[in-house]
Amino acid sequence: MNSKFHGSLNRMALFTALIIVGAVLARHDLLRIASANIWLNGIILGTTVFGVIVAFTDIFKLLPEYKWMKRFFAGSAQAKEPRSRRSDSEGGLPPATLRPIAIMLNKAKAQRKNFVSAPVMNGFLGLIQNRFEDQRDQLRYLSNTLIFLGLLGTFWGLIHTISGFADFVGVLNFNDENVMSTMQTQLAHPLAGMGTAFSASLLGLAGSLIVGFLNLQTTIAQNALFRELEENLAEKTRLPKQTEIEAGESNINAAVKDLTAAVGKLEKALTKIKT
Repeated sequence: MNSKFHGSLNRMALFTALIIVGAVLARHDLLRIASANIWLNGIILGTTVFGVIVAFTDIFKLLPEYKWMKRFFAGSAQAKEPRSRRSDSEGGLPPATLRPIAIMLNKAKAQRKNFVSAPVMNGFLGLIQNRFEDQRDQLRYLSNTLIFLGLLGTFWGLIHTISGFADFVGVLNFNDENVMSTMQTQLAHPLAGMGTAFSASLLGLAGSLIVGFLNLQTTIAQNALFRELEENLAEKTRLPKQTEIEAGESNINAAVKDLTAAVGKLEKALTKIKT
């Protein structure tokens, strides 16, 4: 996972650096595009910056989780569960994502249980997968929000364009000798609407592309951590023996027989009550 983490982080840093360099080089065009509707385009740019910050925050959160996992499965994590948050971080528990698994494994280690059952392992992995999905949902929502803002700006600009052309046609008089100057004046409003439409679409799609790429790299790093956790837990998983399976089957059969007998007695009791 360490190489996967650094690979994803390097790609994110390089991609973000290229975006910043491109924005600096094209700052005049970017400012002209954003000024078509400073409020809407400002919201789109702000949402994009927020998505970049969230993506880097999510990937850096994986580093202490990975360090704890390496310490614990190497045998250096403490078995006792610390009492305070500060002692948690110093006593071998990860900050957030792997904390429930750490607590349960530490309890098992304190009880000198070196192995967990296969159903418990599946429960562990399902819990961690759900937590990773919750983290990814935030970036997915931001990416979809950027697309929505771009479409909102598109329709908003088209509405202003259509209304501007309607006003333009209404006041146009070809018998007037100043018709050309009137056309130049009246065309400014619908053209401004087109500027809003195209600028919002461009910035919205570009922001969604940026956040989506960073979300992909974060997902790659999370999957690498998940696979390594799965391999480490597999080494501590104990498969049930044949005798245990047979004992479980016999217990189930006995329970079914007892349940059948109880249902039969209940039916006889109900029959007597009816008669």
